[in-house]
This record gives sequence, structure tokens and C-alpha cells, in this order.
Amino acid sequence: MTQPEPARGAKSAAGEKRLVGRVVLLAGPDESTNVVANYLGSRVRDLVLVVESPPSRVRMARRRARRVGWVAATGQILFVALVLPVLRRAGKERRESILKAASVDTRPKAPDFVVSSVNDVGTSSLLAELHPAVVVVHGTRIIAAALLNSLECPVLNVHAGLTPRYRGVHGGYWALAEHHPEWVGTTVHLVDPGIDTGGILEQVTFTVTDEDSIGTYADLHLVHGLPLLASQVETVLAGGELEPGAASIAPGSYLRYHPTLWGYFRRRWSSGVR
Repeated sequence: MTQPEPARGAKSAAGEKRLVGRVVLLAGPDESTNVVANYLGSRVRDLVLVVESPPSRVRMARRRARRVGWVAATGQILFVALVLPVLRRAGKERRESILKAASVDTRPKAPDFVVSSVNDVGTSSLLAELHPAVVVVHGTRIIAAALLNSLECPVLNVHAGLTPRYRGVHGGYWALAEHHPEWVGTTVHLVDPGIDTGGILEQVTFTVTDEDSIGTYADLHLVHGLPLLASQVETVLAGGELEPGAASIAPGSYLRYHPTLWGYFRRRWSSGVR
């Protein structure tokens, strides 16, 4: 596995001066939010963590069924409920080693604010009061155009996959499922009203090992993306201009979902993709 490099120009918390300017991390209630918050918090002077409450699973299932049909949606729900937790538990030691090798801080980070949804009017008002220089999005529901249009600063996201070919979820898994291990990677991009369709800022590829599975790919995506994110945040706080529009490493544009229960096992048995 290629080890992630420290953020270019980023300042550590060990006695060095940190970057000046407010960064708002708008995130979901996930363990990886702690990693992102601690990583940015050690590099910028003013970080505000805003966490949204988890969305209704029933509502999400209905929305997914409208997109892909109830058969596929049911298969995806079964995979998430029955298989993914097992793979994550089985990969616990591997996940810990990935995070340790990247020297990231996994300690819980208490949110400064909790909102019911990133798209509520109250969230928009809160962000207006905070006057961020940049907003980083991590693990939230899709952000509505109304909120994006209300912001006067860049909005960034670390995406687990090479956009636009691997939009949605599990980009690394789908690259392997398509027999393209060279397209396993992470993208830092601007957020727009689409699903992972914003301008590409930076991309990085990495390799996986036989110890990895869909239960550990997310950790690899994250630790390789954090230095890229820090670099872009640093540019904004230093008064520089972001430069989106870099050509994607992987051609094409497709929206990806969770594999279905039966699709996952079919690919695992036929080609060994875990």
C-alpha cells in the first residue's frame, strides 16, 4: 500500500503555527468524521464541526427504490445490514493498521453544533453566522442547491472513488469489480448540486492488499485523500484560488450504489473481489 504523504505546507499541532481562517466541517455522525475533524483541527486555527442527525432509513430506502427499483434496493439494504458489518468487524485489525500507518487521530470529537439536516433553513442561517472561508463536507446527505447558493465560499469533499467514473459509494470496490485496480483512488472536488459531479481539484490512486475488502477500502480512501484536502484548504486560507477542472484519471461518468447481497457474493466467487 502506498503510504499517504503529509499535507503539503500543512502545519502540525506540535508547536508550529497553524493556518488562519475559519473552516466549517459539515459532517454526518460517522467514526470517520472524528478522523477528518482531528486532522483538520491540527492544521487550522479555527475549525467548527457541524454534525447532522442521521436521515430516516425508511425514507432513504424509498428514495433508493425510486431510483433502482425495489428488487435492487432490497438487495442493497440486505448487503448493508448483513454483510458490510461482518466485513468491517473481520477487517478491524487491518483498519487499525491503516489508520496507524497514516498517523491519524481517531479520538472522538464533540460537535460544536448539531443540526437535523444539512438542508434545513436553520443550517443555512448557522453557516451565514459562522462566515467560513471554506466548508468541508463529509458523509452528509446530498446537499441541496439552495444551501450551496447561499454560501459565499468554496465547498469541498473527499470522495471515495475517482470521479466522475465512480460517483456515489464504494468507488474502490467498483473499480476492482470492473477489473481496473489502477483506477482505485480518491478525489477531492468542489461540491455542486449533483452527486459527486463538482470540479475535480486533485486525485490520487493507491493499491490494495489481500487483507483488504469492502470493509476496509473506505479507510484507505480517507487516509489517502486527507493530504489532498489539507492542501486545498491551505490554498483557500492563504488567499489562493482553487483550480478545478483537472482531467479525471478514469474516463466515463457513472453513479454507483451499494452492491446487492447476491451481486456481492457473485463477484466474490467469480473473480475474488472482496
